[in-house]
Amino acid sequence: MQSLIVALAPILILALYIYLRDKYEREPFRMLLAAILSGAFSVLPILWVETFLQSYDSFSHRWSAAYEAFIVAGFTEELFKYLVFLLLIWRSKDFNEKFDGIVYSVFISLGFAAVENILYVQQHGLQTGVVRAFTSVPAHASFGVLMGYWFGLARFYPKNRIPNLVFAFLFAFLAHGLYDFILMAKIQHYYGYFIPYLILLFALAVVLIRKSSNSSIYRKITLK
Repeated sequence: MQSLIVALAPILILALYIYLRDKYEREPFRMLLAAILSGAFSVLPILWVETFLQSYDSFSHRWSAAYEAFIVAGFTEELFKYLVFLLLIWRSKDFNEKFDGIVYSVFISLGFAAVENILYVQQHGLQTGVVRAFTSVPAHASFGVLMGYWFGLARFYPKNRIPNLVFAFLFAFLAHGLYDFILMAKIQHYYGYFIPYLILLFALAVVLIRKSSNSSIYRKITLK
């Protein structure tokens, strides 16, 4: 029970933060639940694809780390989150403002992160769960912010829809891949980049959240 609390506490805290940031027109609970559960169930095909891709890893150490970080983990995980968003959220009537892209994308990411966190804590113990609460879990949420921000732009600026749909995947994939590569490369001086990269990633996520929230079409109505 303790390990489950440690694994899920950061998920719930970040989900609540995003929910409260959506202060002008909050999403229905059924859609938020569907998003987080879909993200959780996406672990099943992701594990299958990652196992398949790992069987083709015959590179030297540094290239192997890049392959594992960017292709096996970053590409696969962000691709399935992207597909979940397209299938579940993209055409939903509840996706009716730009900030909703961030909300739903983060909830999908947190669903995936919840299952991943449970598996890691069960395998490696509570200390791992505590470390991940301040690193990988908010990182997954940040990848979700990057994806959701550009999904919002794609939905409501149709003239630039195609490039913004590309950016929605590309930026989340690259951010995820770089996060994993710094750790997987196991090169001593790379570790010095990890904390600055996390700070930059989290700061960018906060800026995009604030920017998207402040441009809400419902904000003007609320302020009147």
